[in-house]
Amino acid sequence: MDLISSLLFLQLYYQVLNFGMIVSSALMIWKGLMVITGSESPIVVVLSGSMEPAFHRGDLLFLTNRVEDPIRVGEIVVFRIEGREIPIVHRVLKIHEKYVQTMQNGHIKFLTKGDNNAVDDRGLYKQGQHWLEKKDVVGRARGFVPYIGIVTILMNDYPKFKYAVLFLLGLFVLVHRE
Repeated sequence: MDLISSLLFLQLYYQVLNFGMIVSSALMIWKGLMVITGSESPIVVVLSGSMEPAFHRGDLLFLTNRVEDPIRVGEIVVFRIEGREIPIVHRVLKIHEKYVQTMQNGHIKFLTKGDNNAVDDRGLYKQGQHWLEKKDVVGRARGFVPYIGIVTILMNDYPKFKYAVLFLLGLFVLVHRE
């Protein structure tokens, strides 16, 4: 009886250890992607339809944020507004004329707009802000996978679904035997 209980304990211990290894591996991969891409968030999900037809709700974007690359008109950037925690994916509409001469210094101001929006993003920026700066940019879109991020949207829109998915993943790790 003691042998069986110690074997069950040992098996549970190995499964918990395996789960910890999976989580730590995922975190290491994420941090590695951050270093390689230069972006604090190398992968983002499009949460709204403001960029249709270029990107649809649920598309997964791959980002880079190289300091040496200048921001250009027409480029799709992901930016963060002070006071908002969710980044926005929109296209660079215009570069501020006054700052065109100082682009070599890395100081640039620009205006963005969603492809599917009627007006530019000045209404989204914080009070009194009319232009974005490079410090606001999380990354620039370099590639995408269509609709793969819909699971993230479902988990945010339906919290019970999120808990069910997390429970099932945890249960799978605990009961899975090699």
